[in-house]
Amino acid sequence: LYTPEEVKTLADYAHEHNMYLHMDGARIANAAVALDMNFKQFTNDAGVDILSFGGTKNGMMYGEAVVFFNPKLADDFMYTRKQGLQLASKMRYISAQFAAYLSNNQWSQTAKHANSMARLLAKELEVVPQVKITQPVQVNGVFAIVPEHIIEKLQAEYFFYMWDENRSEVRWMTSWDTTEEDIKNFVAKIKELLA
Repeated sequence: LYTPEEVKTLADYAHEHNMYLHMDGARIANAAVALDMNFKQFTNDAGVDILSFGGTKNGMMYGEAVVFFNPKLADDFMYTRKQGLQLASKMRYISAQFAAYLSNNQWSQTAKHANSMARLLAKELEVVPQVKITQPVQVNGVFAIVPEHIIEKLQAEYFFYMWDENRSEVRWMTSWDTTEEDIKNFVAKIKELLA
């Protein structure tokens, strides 16, 4: 999770070297609620030139939006979008999702839930001495080192990525639809595999 100051440092460096700064906003809602800021404060105000604004990792069925803070980068984008096969024939369906997602703080509610489930997962794992949380849990991801012998068995029942195979570090992500029961079942499975 980058602070606005860190984003600004990156933007300043990029601009000083005649480059632009693109922000991958796949989990931008999770970042916004963790930082307790609106989107503008850590994107446009921090010097980001272009943002891919995500919604699918926070409850939308389909669709991402490209947001240009630097208007000159939008020149010819209508054509680039079509040539890159990114022009959906029913764009209004994607737009309708964004309209609902951005109204009534829906984006905030789902992101807060995902972030809180990650904190719950980390808390539940505190009592498992063989599991070591390696990063502060700031958004909806938990990074942990686990005994290598349980990883494959755990992946047979739960989908997650290896983060660093050299040290058996995994990345567990929670989402808008993760439940407390999901967390308890996952932790119970880890304990079972370690028994």
